[in-house]
Amino acid sequence: MMKQRVFAALLACTLATPALAQTRLPTIDPSTYDETQKKAAADFLAARKTPVFGPFLPLMYSPEVMSEARSMGDYLRYKSAIGTTLSELVILITAREWTQDYEWYVHAPIAAKQGIKPEIIAAIRDGQRPVGMSDDEEIVYNVSTELQKTKCVSDASYERAEKRFGKKGVVDLVGITAYYTLLAMEMNTARYQMPADGVKLPRFPE
Repeated sequence: MMKQRVFAALLACTLATPALAQTRLPTIDPSTYDETQKKAAADFLAARKTPVFGPFLPLMYSPEVMSEARSMGDYLRYKSAIGTTLSELVILITAREWTQDYEWYVHAPIAAKQGIKPEIIAAIRDGQRPVGMSDDEEIVYNVSTELQKTKCVSDASYERAEKRFGKKGVVDLVGITAYYTLLAMEMNTARYQMPADGVKLPRFPE
């Protein structure tokens, strides 16, 4: 019975329509921001050189959370100890695990530009373990996937990650997984929509 309820909830989430999406955490008109929101938006613009966008828009209902999330992302996305290419691989794994269309829409092209092979991106999209990964990609894939699916990291995967990236790298790798899980959860709750030209991820199970 519990599995049936969970599956029904998952189906309801993944089949949400754009019309339904507008009833949850719609984008706030900046002209109506209160003082805390105005400061959060100004800090965002100063740090990212662009107005608040994407997953940060629903977070503006709690501007304190938005600002803390943006600050963490400033480091984890652009300056982590595992580098920007491998971080994009982690983001794709996370987007796929949470069936987060917007996260995938934004980051799949970035991952390709960063050097992640198209066949690896396609395998992750289709819910399959990629073949032909580099040693670094395999290390990152194993840690991130184990965290998402088993909620822990095996000794073998941890030891490989620590040997390659050091303890700081392990912490950053887990942090990227957790950070983009946070954003995915917020967007899934808000039913945040990707642009009209986007293609949804396959829904599992089919």
